[in-house]
Amino acid sequence: MAKYNVSVDEELCIGCGACISVCDNFDLVEKNDSFKAKAKKTVVADIGCNKDAIDVCPVDAIKIEER
Repeated sequence: MAKYNVSVDEELCIGCGACISVCDNFDLVEKNDSFKAKAKKTVVADIGCNKDAIDVCPVDAIKIEER
């Protein structure tokens, strides 16, 4: 079974929370007086709602790569 790496590019992320609204694998964390999205699980067996998070991210900060 394939596994996938889920990552968020902190440079691109604007902390809008769109990913959190569609996928429970994301959370907002405070970084340098602003908020950034972070994947709770960075390795997943099923892409699931992580794909939805990619689709709603306005700055394309979320990436999924097969391991």
